[in-house]
Amino acid sequence: MEPALPSDTPEQTVIGVLSDTHGLLRPEALKHLNGVDRIIHAGDIGAPNVLEKLQTLAPVDAVRGNNDKGAWAEAIPETLFLEIRGHQIHVLHDLNQIDLSPSAAGMSVVISGHSHKPVVEEREGVLFINPGSLGPRRFRLPIALAKLYVTAESVRAEIIELRLPG
Repeated sequence: MEPALPSDTPEQTVIGVLSDTHGLLRPEALKHLNGVDRIIHAGDIGAPNVLEKLQTLAPVDAVRGNNDKGAWAEAIPETLFLEIRGHQIHVLHDLNQIDLSPSAAGMSVVISGHSHKPVVEEREGVLFINPGSLGPRRFRLPIALAKLYVTAESVRAEIIELRLPG
């Protein structure tokens, strides 16, 4: 894997991608988000203070997950369409609810959460990213987030599994 350019270069935007925090924002995750240019949260945020804390690190785009309930969550959209360095990025919580063909719609990236299973894979020329879960551990799934590296020419992603004490 080629080394990432530093996030402060004009040639690259580094995006922290997370999902399924369920109200828990781990200090180990914050270390990996320091210095990113932007943060995308793919739902099941769990509490408004999660977004408030993330916004102290970088601008945040977020979608509402199936567990995000109450007045604080109503203003959060269920889907987002972002353009970063000319690449179209579709964000939703549950990939099973996608209502378009990402390749036909010209998407470069689809970001989702919900399953708690970290995945980076390319399908039909579209990069699909599920950063996994940063919230309470579920089954034997890892605690993880992702980073998305965007240049005018390319997008690539990596999964970062957190090493937790104990």
